[in-house]
Amino acid sequence: MPSEKILLQKQQAVADLKAKIAGAVSGVLVDYKGINVANDTKMRRELREAGIEYSVYKNSTLRFALEGTEFADLVKCLDGTTALALSTDDATAPARILAKYAKDTKDGFNLKGGFVEKDVMDAAGIEAVASIPSREVLLSQLCGGLNGVIRNLAVVLDQIREQKESA
Repeated sequence: MPSEKILLQKQQAVADLKAKIAGAVSGVLVDYKGINVANDTKMRRELREAGIEYSVYKNSTLRFALEGTEFADLVKCLDGTTALALSTDDATAPARILAKYAKDTKDGFNLKGGFVEKDVMDAAGIEAVASIPSREVLLSQLCGGLNGVIRNLAVVLDQIREQKESA
């Protein structure tokens, strides 16, 4: 049986992780064993630049942190090696970045599941979220669409003005 000091440290680690999960808009669980060091370093840099916290956890620590939360269904994903990526800003970024590396890595680096907002998803659901473009891309597409509508309106109004001047 662990000493009281070690037990308190573990309980504090679980409480800290539970608070991080509660404050996140999305999280993705991965089985990280198949990724090589170079790709892992590159992936961690990309996650860090996107403001995503990525850490390896013991399954028991994750299990205790997830129990009693709306994400308790993720406990069934906790087998083998497990890492967790959490984002407090961009709901799709962890899924997008990790899915890219899961696709590139053939042996062992797999998405296990995760959550977006309050919705718990399996690996297929996280893959679907990963296909959603980033917020910046969606905003630029929206602006492009609105710009096209405004341009078309300007052309029509100019044609009406030309018709009135020629008449």
